Amino acid sequence: MTKPDDRLIVALDVANAIAGLELADRLGDSVSFYKIGLGMLTGGGLALANELKQERGKRIFLDMKLFDIGATVEAAVRGIAQFDLDFLTVHGDPHVVRAAKSGAAGKDLKILAVTVLTSLDRADLDAGLIVPGDLGDIVIERAARAFSAGADGVICSPNEAALIRALPEADGRLIVTPGVRPAGTALGDQKRVATPAEAVADGADHIVVGRPIWRAPDPRAAAEAVIAELASPQARQPNR
Repeated sequence: MTKPDDRLIVALDVANAIAGLELADRLGDSVSFYKIGLGMLTGGGLALANELKQERGKRIFLDMKLFDIGATVEAAVRGIAQFDLDFLTVHGDPHVVRAAKSGAAGKDLKILAVTVLTSLDRADLDAGLIVPGDLGDIVIERAARAFSAGADGVICSPNEAALIRALPEADGRLIVTPGVRPAGTALGDQKRVATPAEAVADGADHIVVGRPIWRAPDPRAAAEAVIAELASPQARQPNR
């Protein structure tokens, strides 16, 4: 039996809480950390988060990517923080990060700031009227500003993890990387990707893997293969 490694966060990007529990049952004790995203919010996502956390002892990353005026973000985070979950995402704009930290005050909930979505490239930023310049530079600047606003960590693609880890502001902060694809698996809608070993070697504390695990004929075997890669010589421990 492969010992779980909480550097691996499995994304439960399935239809509803019932499907999420079925997948968690198949993965069993091989996985200790799950991500529940916005797509499952109306399918019982919060109930699933509470079940996995309180009844099964799993760690939970609630990926809501909150964005609103400060008072609304603060109120939303205060409500979420009552569930004693582990990670929550908000957009990396400094006013959003500051409001989220206020809402999480007194709780262990870590606020993670989204830099630039891993499904976007420079053409997408142009279409959205985002400031010109190199995408990687924008990600790094947004990460630095989010850290300065109090973020406990950031979400970024594996491509930017090493440069963000090198920021003075990143000392003691978390880097979580979606867009991780084991060698030989389809990229799906991700455009800035790396293998699990590459992401951790570049400084990621946690990697998020979804479809390559839950679409596999044997999800548990797929998760255990990722865990084995994280323990391989190709993956160094991240600089903390």
